Amino acid sequence: MSSMYLPKLAKIVEVIEMTAIEKLFKLQFVNEEDAKSFTFKPGQFVEVSVPGVGESPISICKSPTRPGPLELLIRRVGRVTNAIHKLKPGDVVGIRGPFGNGFPMEKMKGYDVLLIAGGLGIAPLMSVLQYVVDKRRDYGDVILLYGVRSYQEALFRDMIIDFIRHPEKAGLRTFLSYEREDPVFVSLMKDHPENVRKGVVTVLFECADPYIKPDKVCAVVCGPPIMYRFVLKELAKRNIPPNNIYITLERRMKCGVGKCGHCVVGGATAIKYVCKDGPVFTYSDVLSVRGLV
Repeated sequence: MSSMYLPKLAKIVEVIEMTAIEKLFKLQFVNEEDAKSFTFKPGQFVEVSVPGVGESPISICKSPTRPGPLELLIRRVGRVTNAIHKLKPGDVVGIRGPFGNGFPMEKMKGYDVLLIAGGLGIAPLMSVLQYVVDKRRDYGDVILLYGVRSYQEALFRDMIIDFIRHPEKAGLRTFLSYEREDPVFVSLMKDHPENVRKGVVTVLFECADPYIKPDKVCAVVCGPPIMYRFVLKELAKRNIPPNNIYITLERRMKCGVGKCGHCVVGGATAIKYVCKDGPVFTYSDVLSVRGLV
């Protein structure tokens, strides 16, 4: 009998260097039955374990509409992720999950989709982006706002630049902000001043406003904690209904199923487990649960 606490073995089949501290790992389950039974939704996460080191929650960085290896974009920030970064193709890790609620892709059908990502936040949003691109007829316009510190720290930078240079091929409107100048982004801004701005991600609302229809859009947000506060204010200013604004959070999600209590947020009137009630929440949740953002 399988247990939700027992990891399934997965072999690393490819490692792609994304930045100095982030790598994209592609994995295949060792057991064929494990591969067949593994299904997930955009926005869900898995617990990745390295024997003798520990376990860490990682967002799935691909859409279930795309076959092939499981993809995880992992930043090197602690003991477990440091150990994972030392692994090579052929090495094996443990995978538990998927966990969490994921994004309500069915509920978002018929709406425009506004994706707002800061830095590593593009990783979980990549699953939503690929999903709506693959099911294009089910959704309206797709708008991507991506804020990064610098060219060197930008994830999927070649793809993002290609989206901006060839929007007709990408089928979506892409806007990019950066904080530190470099020749590539400065040149890109000169060629596409309507799509690229210097500053934090909120400067992009001015560029995207002509395309945002408040009553017809669902917003999906992921980034560093400080970003939420300012992005949510911008979305509220534009009268996007709180129930149509989705954010995905990270906390210390050790067990993944609401048993250990490490990721509990809230107070006496409302408590949420980020691992099982989230990691996707609405802005309405943010307004009603203390400490969620």
